Amino acid sequence: MPELAAAIFAAVFAITLHEAAHGYAARALGDDTAERAGRISLNPLRHVDPVGTLLLPGIMVIGQLLATGSVQAMFGWAKPVPVDFWKLRHPRRDMMLVAAAGPAMNFALAILAGLAAHAVDAADGLLGDAGGEFLLRLCALSILSNLVLGMFNLIPLPPLDGGRILVGLLPRGPAMAVARLERYGILIVLVFLFLLPMALPAWNPMGWFVRNLVLPAFQFVLLLTGHGGGEG
Repeated sequence: MPELAAAIFAAVFAITLHEAAHGYAARALGDDTAERAGRISLNPLRHVDPVGTLLLPGIMVIGQLLATGSVQAMFGWAKPVPVDFWKLRHPRRDMMLVAAAGPAMNFALAILAGLAAHAVDAADGLLGDAGGEFLLRLCALSILSNLVLGMFNLIPLPPLDGGRILVGLLPRGPAMAVARLERYGILIVLVFLFLLPMALPAWNPMGWFVRNLVLPAFQFVLLLTGHGGGEG
């Protein structure tokens, strides 16, 4: 139960600040749409999408448990922060910066969680064994949650942040072609992460993603924050 509570808290915190970062970046670059909609907020409830945050993850968990007895992949989304492209001072460039703000926030939070583990270690005598162990686990799960969210969102497929960054980097013709994928982006992700793994047990893209990208990044954050590559 403490493990589940720590995992949920870490994930909710990562998602909330990811979305808020988009809004703060848009406001700084001239677009107050998110602010006027009340979406520049650290209240997680303001970022909940009934389908992407609640319904779809629930269906995925139940479906995978019934089909395979375990949860191999999870996918969902928060309510998108509204951004008015034409209110940005330099629309094409600034849209990339707004998109990049979410993953950048996650990477910063991962580093802060690694640093916070030192404070937990220093206060070990005050926290007790159970309290210290819980907070250290929370720090580790915060690093992991933020890296998964930040790196996944950099996949160059709209409507993920990486797709919007790619649209801003490409020449106009290819950029328009990539942008047209946005309406199908979520469906493509669901097929590759959920439907194909159920039909082809050997197909495990999230496992590859975690092993080959997230875990090396996790070790790098530990090294960067002075943990010598060992778990915080």
